[in-house]
Amino acid sequence: MRIVTTDKTAHPVLIFWILAGWVGFLLLPWYGVEDGFFTFEWLVDGWPFDEDYAPAAFLIGQGEKLWLAPLLLPLALPLLILNRRKSDPLYAQVLILAGSLGFGWLIAQGFAIGIRGFNFAWLTALFGDLGDRQFGMGYGAMVCATAFLFLLTQGIAARGAINGDVFVVSAIGGVIVIVAAFVFFPIAKMLFAAFVTEDGAYSISVFFAKFFDNRLWGLGCLWGARCGAAWNSLFLAIAVGFLTTVLGLCFALVVTRSGFRYKRALRALTVLPIITPPFVIGLALILLFGLSGSVTVWAADMLGVRPTRWLYGMPGVLIAQVLAFTPIAFLVLIGVVEGVSPSMEEAAQTLRANRWQVFRTVSLPLMRPGLANAFLLGFIESMADFGNPLVLGGNFDVLSTEIFFAIVGAQYDQGRAAVLAIVLLAFTLSAFYAQRAWLGKKSYTTVSGKGDSGVHPQMPLGLSLPVLTIALGWGLFTCVVYAMILYGSVVELWGVNNSLTFKHYVTAFSVRFGEEGIHWTGAAWDSFWTTIMIAAIAAPLTAAVGLVTAYLLTRQDFAGKNAFEFGTMLSFAIPGTVIGVSYILAFNVPPIEITGTGIILVISFIFRNMPVGVRAGIASMSQLDKSLDESSLTLGANSWQTFRRVILPLLRPAILAALVYSFVRAMTAISAVIFLVSAQYDMATSYIIGRVENNDYGLAIAYSTTLIFVMLAAVGLLQVMVGRVQIGRRMHHGSGERE
Repeated sequence: MRIVTTDKTAHPVLIFWILAGWVGFLLLPWYGVEDGFFTFEWLVDGWPFDEDYAPAAFLIGQGEKLWLAPLLLPLALPLLILNRRKSDPLYAQVLILAGSLGFGWLIAQGFAIGIRGFNFAWLTALFGDLGDRQFGMGYGAMVCATAFLFLLTQGIAARGAINGDVFVVSAIGGVIVIVAAFVFFPIAKMLFAAFVTEDGAYSISVFFAKFFDNRLWGLGCLWGARCGAAWNSLFLAIAVGFLTTVLGLCFALVVTRSGFRYKRALRALTVLPIITPPFVIGLALILLFGLSGSVTVWAADMLGVRPTRWLYGMPGVLIAQVLAFTPIAFLVLIGVVEGVSPSMEEAAQTLRANRWQVFRTVSLPLMRPGLANAFLLGFIESMADFGNPLVLGGNFDVLSTEIFFAIVGAQYDQGRAAVLAIVLLAFTLSAFYAQRAWLGKKSYTTVSGKGDSGVHPQMPLGLSLPVLTIALGWGLFTCVVYAMILYGSVVELWGVNNSLTFKHYVTAFSVRFGEEGIHWTGAAWDSFWTTIMIAAIAAPLTAAVGLVTAYLLTRQDFAGKNAFEFGTMLSFAIPGTVIGVSYILAFNVPPIEITGTGIILVISFIFRNMPVGVRAGIASMSQLDKSLDESSLTLGANSWQTFRRVILPLLRPAILAALVYSFVRAMTAISAVIFLVSAQYDMATSYIIGRVENNDYGLAIAYSTTLIFVMLAAVGLLQVMVGRVQIGRRMHHGSGERE
């Protein structure tokens, strides 16, 4: 008879990470290759003997980069415990020692040695001039660092942390490291930049002089002058957060709680603005309401008044942002509204409550997490928005555009950009804490392990009429705006020559077939293919990181959870403009030297868009009873199997929201991208902005229209692939549609 033990000596996960560490050290290019992170030409271009592509072992063998030699010790240590059981104290001790030594040494040498040798004068005084330099990390260093990290987390789990759960400990360790590297580190660099003087020294007085600048905090708008950029951004963000939440809730209620026949068309219409570069909506509004806009000229002729520039300033930016960001609120709220348990609403009706009482006392309170998250996302998106204020702002200064001009304008003041970014970050952090205070510690669980076959009740008549009116009115306005976008792409020159033409599409996307195959001759193809590639890589990574983080925050209790939550909250609260500035300051020198590469765009999208995965996951998981997890664990599944087979299938709305939002925002983002694009990696939005600056509106709108149709296809494909969660199971009489 075969005896099965639970403490085996074969450790497949451990062996995998040991092998990964040795592969990174012996075979992969240790430093970054010049051709770019996503090119693999080095495999046939002199590797491993070419110094540019050499692994660490080859460099050491040539007598170069000798500071990498101590890594051999932590790589060899885990080999000593392969035949030991996990319960052996030595097993955990060796793994913790090897992981911390290896990871710590990588960090230490990375920051101690830079482009010109030692980064610190005391190291030069101690060891003399190094006579060598360090480049940015490459595949070898990245794989080796990852191996050391997960050897360390396995050792921590073996010591009994979180009941010895390797998946949870590794997930926590992984999220902590990537948030520290790509959120805390850039923000710290930016904070220090705010105190730097012109001669490179540090001064508090320089920071305060820039922080209390009247252009930032002035209240001149109270007596007819102009307000500072900080107040403008704050008032605008509050208004946008409130309006987008109300409109998003109206659309969600119409789709889930009304008998409206054209729900699918309305659902599609609400998603349209999210797949549009935000500044394109601004352009469409100019075509409608600008000084020479169709509506403005018509109204002026009808009323006999002179056209005005009312659109340029806060009114225009507000309308454009509400159009652009309402779908974000809808995507967050639709999952929460659908997730309210129908049986709880039916129970209230059984107790003689009317529809209005049910909605006000049962449904609406259970939607509070979604409402709070929707407001917060609208607030932060407005704060970070760069495109609409650039196109429509006029003399209405906001923080995002002021940061941009501080970096790329004639003044080139990194310190001022850093101070403005700090103010922007302080506003978003304050909004986050206000949201948490409003939610409190109440439970919003409505979906348990028990069956639920209820049907959501219809909205009360007194609510359905205004909700339908608002939703249909805003939907009609959206249709008009998009008709302008489509029309503007097929006219010769708007307002001057309105004859129809496809020349803008031909210029952007012409294709020639030759003997050697297809030639992409259009001016826009390079940026188009780059954008598709970056977005396709970033979207699943963004969704995965966001949902794993949400799972850890809602389902696990561990030491330092508050600090962990603060770290993920910080990544949530950082607007794209701040990410762009901080990444420029942090990643243009070793050890992580990725400025101008495709990888910096992927990473910026992951941490810019991760909030939606985290917030959608938290909002949905707060409605799933923990008894579901406990039942799975009781039946012998580990936490990875529980997460994959029990939690994820119930999170389809959250997964879809994270995938759709991250892919689309990677395709349409501008606030961070405008700082990070390069000649080799030019994105669609930066190309379009370039066309707008050259007054080539036809080509810009034609390119944007093409992006809209491409993303519509992508959203539909993701919807089919992910599917949707089914909570109710009863059929509506006569509709044949499941609820």
